[in-house]
Amino acid sequence: MTTVDHPGTWTGPRVQGDLPGPHSARFLARQQQSESNARAYPRRLPIALAEGSGSFVTDVDGNVFIDFLTGAGVLSLGHNHPELVRAVTKQLGRLTHGLDFPTPAKDAFTEAQLSMLPPGMRDRMKVHFCGPTGANAVEAALKLCKTATGRGDIVSFQGGFHGSSHAAMALTGLVSQKQPVANGMPGVHFFPYSYCSRCPVGLSPDTCATNCVTLLENALNDANGGIPLPAAVVLEMVQGEGGIVPARPDFVRRVRELTRALDIPLVVDEVQTGCGRTGTWFAFEQYGIEPDVIIASKALSGIGTPVALILYDRRLDTWAPGAHSGTFRGNQLAFAAGVEAIRVIHRDDVLGNVAARGAQIADRLAVLTRLPWVREVRGRGLMWGIELADPGTGRPAGSLAAAVQAHALRQGLIVELGGRDDGVVRMLPPLNVTAEVVDTACTILLAAVEESCRALSAPARPAEGR
Repeated sequence: MTTVDHPGTWTGPRVQGDLPGPHSARFLARQQQSESNARAYPRRLPIALAEGSGSFVTDVDGNVFIDFLTGAGVLSLGHNHPELVRAVTKQLGRLTHGLDFPTPAKDAFTEAQLSMLPPGMRDRMKVHFCGPTGANAVEAALKLCKTATGRGDIVSFQGGFHGSSHAAMALTGLVSQKQPVANGMPGVHFFPYSYCSRCPVGLSPDTCATNCVTLLENALNDANGGIPLPAAVVLEMVQGEGGIVPARPDFVRRVRELTRALDIPLVVDEVQTGCGRTGTWFAFEQYGIEPDVIIASKALSGIGTPVALILYDRRLDTWAPGAHSGTFRGNQLAFAAGVEAIRVIHRDDVLGNVAARGAQIADRLAVLTRLPWVREVRGRGLMWGIELADPGTGRPAGSLAAAVQAHALRQGLIVELGGRDDGVVRMLPPLNVTAEVVDTACTILLAAVEESCRALSAPARPAEGR
């Protein structure tokens, strides 16, 4: 196995002085003055980025960080992988934008994507190119299923995240995101997801997943259940923004059996889990199911050039020409990079590295479960979360998670937060990250969690003069 991690000169994290540094502080001040209040990442990660290489980024003050956020998972082979850069550079001199015309780059990309499907699905699936975001692909999937079935209602799951556009937001569980925007898309029905350590129906973990599906089965099969037969059921195999919550296998399989029995298209949102993130090209492969529609985006190019698509069963292809379009759906640079990314992933056994590094992370972080404030450590492949919660009440400890994130950043590691009240510390490393970088990152993260928990438990110091 060959992994390409930091082809530049950086060999580890290096942070000097306070964060933000003086140059980053100036950029952040300018951003605050000129950019939308909706900006998010720099509020908790106060740095201005200058360059990246492999698993590392450097800020404008010269501080070097291990990047376990990787553009929210889009940089599957890390920053500026040299072979992907060459593929993009070569395509740049040929054609950059092609709408939905066929091109050699697009044809090769289409074939490469279909080739990554399980053998039984390759010949019956079609590809539709969307606007270059995962949320737009979610919108396309909804329109496809509504058109094909003639139905209008959608089933989604509590804790899920599907994007910030109007319809995608309607499918998302996070209420605070939706509250300021009145008159959301109607007809969305939320059901419990198999988050068994926080059972949504108050049962034990052993029976939680089964009962979650039973609620859905009863509602859809009951003539007095109140829900018309839906156009689609939309499901994540691992809830990413929801806190890295892998679905239970029996939960997923029963949802698939139910949707097949009722002729409801099953839409699997693989925007974050796709392209090898969980150890198989798509996460649904680990559950022994075949969905009707797959939503993919984020890591399709491997280098961050935007592209989004849906793959779907040919029987659903009933929409008219132009039914879902987008000016930037013909990104030739993303297509060229995506073909090269798949070639590198095969050649370097990157999926094997995902499994090995995932096992390494699981082993290193297992000791955290002895801490009272650590409720659970969980993940699949290179998608990991540490859930922090008050040991007395069980309430998510968002302030503690923020302290862990800040501590890790000061030591040179970038991680993200998610889950209820942002109480889960999340990691999305590059898929080709080396064992050495994972070891360094885990050492930083362990110290960050332990010291943040210790500070939380320490008695308050008496005020001076008393």
